[in-house]
Amino acid sequence: MSGILDGKRVLVTGVLMESSIAFHTAKLAQEQGAEVILTAYPRPTLTERIAKKLPKPAKVIELDITSDEHLGRLADVVGEELGGLDGVVHSIGFAPQDALGGNFLNTPFESVSTAMHVSAFSLKSLAMACLPLMQNGGSVVGLTFDAKVAWPHYDWMGPAKAALEATSRYVARDLGKQNIRCNLVSAGPIRSMAARSIPGFDALVDVWNERAPLEWIPSDPEPAGRGVVALLSDWFPKTTGEIIHVDGGLHAVGA
Repeated sequence: MSGILDGKRVLVTGVLMESSIAFHTAKLAQEQGAEVILTAYPRPTLTERIAKKLPKPAKVIELDITSDEHLGRLADVVGEELGGLDGVVHSIGFAPQDALGGNFLNTPFESVSTAMHVSAFSLKSLAMACLPLMQNGGSVVGLTFDAKVAWPHYDWMGPAKAALEATSRYVARDLGKQNIRCNLVSAGPIRSMAARSIPGFDALVDVWNERAPLEWIPSDPEPAGRGVVALLSDWFPKTTGEIIHVDGGLHAVGA
């Protein structure tokens, strides 16, 4: 039985734990027929261990998304391994601890700058680093957390995600002529490594438990991974600059 990613070559960032959306994206992509390559930073050995739990082997390469040197060699390294790319998954986000947890008004710009660079500007950086490999077009898919509203404890990751969402629209605008789509999946809260760094994460989960029309299971990243894989496929050939919500429908309801 053929899969919706048969013959496609996909780069996935951010596989740190089996509980991550990125891991389930890589797993589902392989199950749907894709060749997958992973990037990791700062501990490639951790990702290599987790990669052994994927259905098929996947090479892991080191990529510091803020390093011009790493970005500059990415196309050569991936090209030698896969020959080209049809899909890129951006699952990268980071904010220093003083940018989270209720310190919004006191966070220094240095920490805000780090959050913006790693979490938002990196989408453009990754897309451009992979551009030479996407000669036949393709799909760039990132992960966001609904940035239309202010969340408790999320602090400067909120503006960083808002910047990511805006960046995605501009990447979609500028790469459309090369038949490259850029979309985001806005997922509900998932108990991943990233979530552990957010003080008060359980307060976000409580919001979903109370308000989401569909049952939301924070320990299950697979629905979000399915959304990413769908956007990587040819089933969304004319969709770009979009944000697909995989959040149990919470974005659509008020109090």
